[in-house]
Amino acid sequence: MPLQMNREVFITCAVTGSGGTQDKSPHVPRSPAQIAESAIDAAKAGAAIVHCHVRDPETGAPSRRLDLYREVTDRIRSAEVDVVLNLTAGMGGDIVFGSTEAPFPVNEKASDMIGATERMAHIRECLPEICTLDCGTMNFAEADYVMTNTPGMLRAMGSMMTELGVKPEIEAFDTGHLWFARQLVEEGTLASPALVQLCMGVPWGAPNDLNTFMAMVNAIPNDWSWSAFSLGRDQMPFVAASVLAGGNVRVGLEDNLFLEKGVLATNAQLVEKAAGVIEGMGARLIGPSEVRGRLDLTLRAPA
Repeated sequence: MPLQMNREVFITCAVTGSGGTQDKSPHVPRSPAQIAESAIDAAKAGAAIVHCHVRDPETGAPSRRLDLYREVTDRIRSAEVDVVLNLTAGMGGDIVFGSTEAPFPVNEKASDMIGATERMAHIRECLPEICTLDCGTMNFAEADYVMTNTPGMLRAMGSMMTELGVKPEIEAFDTGHLWFARQLVEEGTLASPALVQLCMGVPWGAPNDLNTFMAMVNAIPNDWSWSAFSLGRDQMPFVAASVLAGGNVRVGLEDNLFLEKGVLATNAQLVEKAAGVIEGMGARLIGPSEVRGRLDLTLRAPA
């Protein structure tokens, strides 16, 4: 893929995520009302897409409850501001093994492994325009935790997304994930052109150095659309890097809690800052209607 700056850029805001950030910042939303309000504020600030997880409203712990997803969906879609809704489908693939000397039985309390149909239940219920497909298995930060997405699981979930008419956002945490994504498109499980999110700097996937980043970029077919993000203090530098390399951008409290050193951010503030970087580079922000046309998205009300 030739290096060519993207001059018409969309922003995705990853509103809350599933990490243990709920007690690290008062701005991390927990309840469906808070998540929807933060997503709407991000849209007003310039985000064309909002990427949403749900959390237990009391504890802030990650959740897969259908009623929480449905409430978030209904609140966002009934708002006066338009935005493309992207729901995670990454939950339900977590294995935490036992000790290094006795990995089995697994830690059942910490693990969350379910089948493809159950992982897709909220997508079928809410019918977002986009949902994520974490396109591989990897060691993920903690010592004994493995994010688990087997080829069979990904084929099953990808087929369900295609049948539902929901656009998969392929989350690629390493180069092999893009390799398998191309295979899914080649065999017809996913439609072409595909949509990719490059997830840089997530331990222990692709490091967020520019050489690795460009290797990931160059592995994306020319007709696919893509965005990228990195974590923490590298979030804003990767806004500029992504635009310069021809892509779109993702920011938000899922990936970074700070506006600057020592200053906790809101989602809207992160979107505003990213918009300033993008426009300062001479690019134009595009909104949800243009994104729908570019990505061939289908907006439908849930049943």
